[in-house]
Amino acid sequence: MPRRNVGHFKGERARAHYLSAYQTAMAGLPPVDESVDVPTSFGTVRAYRFDGPSSGPPVVLLPGRNASTPMWRSNIPALLEHRTVICVDLLGEAGMSVQEKPITGPADEAQWLDDVLAGLGLHRTHLMGVSIGGWTAVNFAVHRPGRAASLSLLDPVFTFAPVPVKSMVIAAGMFLPLPDSVQRRVFSWISGGADVDDSLPEAALISAGSTDYVLRKAMPKLFTNDQLRSLAVPVLALIAGRSVMLDAALAAARARNLLPRGQVELWPDASHAINGEYPGEIAQTAAEFWDEVDGVSSQ
Repeated sequence: MPRRNVGHFKGERARAHYLSAYQTAMAGLPPVDESVDVPTSFGTVRAYRFDGPSSGPPVVLLPGRNASTPMWRSNIPALLEHRTVICVDLLGEAGMSVQEKPITGPADEAQWLDDVLAGLGLHRTHLMGVSIGGWTAVNFAVHRPGRAASLSLLDPVFTFAPVPVKSMVIAAGMFLPLPDSVQRRVFSWISGGADVDDSLPEAALISAGSTDYVLRKAMPKLFTNDQLRSLAVPVLALIAGRSVMLDAALAAARARNLLPRGQVELWPDASHAINGEYPGEIAQTAAEFWDEVDGVSSQ
């Protein structure tokens, strides 16, 4: 398959640079109990399992754009107090997953994730996604209902509100050959003004992914009213009040109006980097939500 049709690293030097950043970032995570490359209809997907309490279905984490598994560094320890955690590197994004065929739209995105869950033997699982990972979770439930026990969405883009044009233009700077200082300012702006430099392993990883990897996927589509109304699965939506990637008030209102089984919370002080800002609060809120979905009384 010509490289122009699939996501790919710009060359061996770029791949080696990214791999170094990835390995450094992975070293900050809890020990991995199992690592597996799952074959799918569109390529091979890397998944990691971190064993937690045995009761209840596991939670599958879907990262943001060009972020991959290590972006969950601050979340995994808190989540492991409640559930087994499985992390997936999104197919067609920078990470250890390898795209082999073109992903042309939402149906293809749902197909590869269904292949992954089937390959992992997960007949029922909770999905948690941040940013584009949140869109990926909703898209899966829209097109492939059945396996998802619930969806937990952390400031999901292209889901309840469009991404503002200004934000799309500025965020594009992360994928252009700009000086590192400029890319850091862009990343900081997306993250609500937080200081960002390569001393944070996940920041270095996202920076490497932005410069070393070429995305070749269809742009996500905003879900229609009918699609959101069709979601029979319980949904926990945590909307960041300071997000620059969506209109928080609009997103929260649309989610409340359209989700049949939605628990929608607007966290006013959170930015689009909500997962790193509130790892403990997210884990506790999600665990109570999962227990309710599974019919388990919280202790």
